[in-house]
Amino acid sequence: MTWSKFLRWSFFSSVMALAGFSPAQPAPAGLPAGFVYLADIEPSIVQDMRYAGSHNFVGRPIAGYEAAECVLTEKAARALARAQSQLAAKKLSLIVWDCYRPTRATAEFIRWTKDPSDTKMKAEFYPRIDKSRIFELGYLSSRSAHSRGSTIDLGIMPMGGKVPKFDPAMRLASCVAGKVERFEDGALDFGTGYDCMDELSTTTHAGVSAEARKNRLMLRDMMLAVGFKPYSREWWHFELTDEPFPNQSFDFPIRPRPKA
Repeated sequence: MTWSKFLRWSFFSSVMALAGFSPAQPAPAGLPAGFVYLADIEPSIVQDMRYAGSHNFVGRPIAGYEAAECVLTEKAARALARAQSQLAAKKLSLIVWDCYRPTRATAEFIRWTKDPSDTKMKAEFYPRIDKSRIFELGYLSSRSAHSRGSTIDLGIMPMGGKVPKFDPAMRLASCVAGKVERFEDGALDFGTGYDCMDELSTTTHAGVSAEARKNRLMLRDMMLAVGFKPYSREWWHFELTDEPFPNQSFDFPIRPRPKA
C-alpha cells in the first residue's frame, strides 16, 4: 500500500468510527456468521435459559440446548442492549428465558405433544388446557420463529435481583396463580409465569392486575421502540422486525461460550 493510499484509508476508517460504524467481526467459535452470544454484547442482561434445564413445560433439557447461553443474531443482540440501557436508568434489567432455538428442539416439542401420558409439568405450565391443543392454540409452532435467531422470550426484573433456583422436588404451582403463589422467577409481576399456556398470557387480557398490565405494556412499548414486534398471545415473545434471516431456520446446537 502506498503512503497516499494509507492516508486515505486511515481517514476513511476514522470517519466511519466517529459515525458509529465498525468493521464486521468474525462470529464466535462454533456460531454461524451473524450470530453472537448475548453475554458478549451486553453481559448485564440476566439469563435464565429454561430449555437448557428442567424448569420448562417438558420437564427436561431440550435437544440442542447444550449450554445455558442466549445466542442471537448480532442485530437482535444489539437491539436488546439498547433496551437494557433504557432500563438501567430505572434501576431495572431484562431477563431472558429463550433466544435462538435449534430446529431439533421444535421437533422434540412436536414429539412430546403426541405423548398424552407425559404431563408431569402440566400443573405449572398448562393447567387449564389439554397438551394436544398447544399447537392449535398458538403456543407452539411447527416452524419456530426462534430458529431464525432474532426472536426472544423475556421479561423485566429489578436491577441486581436474583433468579431463584428451581427445585425439581418442589410442588408445582400454577402459572396463572397470583404473584406470591406461583414460582418466584425474579421478574416483575406480569400476571402469569413465563411460558404459561393460557389465555391469561394474552398481552392485553383484562383479567390481570393493574400492576401486571402496566408491566406488560412497559415491556411491549420498550421492545417496539428498539425494533421488535410483539406476539399478542404471549406477553414475553418478541421478534425483530428487520431480522437478517427472515426465511432461514438454523439447527446448530447451543454450546458453552468460549472464554476470553
